[in-house]
Amino acid sequence: MAYLSMNSPVGPLTILEEGGAIVVLEWGRADSPEPQIQTDLLEKARSQLNEFFDGKRKDFFLPLAPKGSVFQCAVWGRLSRIPYGSAQTYGDIAKAMESSPRAVGGACGRNPIPIIIPCHRVVAMGGKLGGFSGGSGLVTKKVLLRLEGYPVT
Repeated sequence: MAYLSMNSPVGPLTILEEGGAIVVLEWGRADSPEPQIQTDLLEKARSQLNEFFDGKRKDFFLPLAPKGSVFQCAVWGRLSRIPYGSAQTYGDIAKAMESSPRAVGGACGRNPIPIIIPCHRVVAMGGKLGGFSGGSGLVTKKVLLRLEGYPVT
């Protein structure tokens, strides 16, 4: 599997590609005895992430292939349609999917491609942040939301 590690404002990230699609974006550097295999797609992903962090990109245009259940993939698809700089609640997503906020939260927590699939744009009722499983948790979620201009207290 090809991968590329990079620095970002939310810490080191590692992007993994398989079969011509991004399958994972995780926090930390890849520890592997094998050297990084940098592909055109991984370079494109790094470039788009850097543009996002620089405030020059609002949407990602990358082939994605997250692995998960049918429900999880449906939630991740819905997350990808939340516009830059805005947020939806777990409850609103759950209602639209005829599910529960807890199930939506569970799918968000298992999102294998955070930032690109923007689970940070999902908040709890009343504007509370809810949870975030990436990086430093809620601190990272706040950084990402503020980067997009979403009002976070």
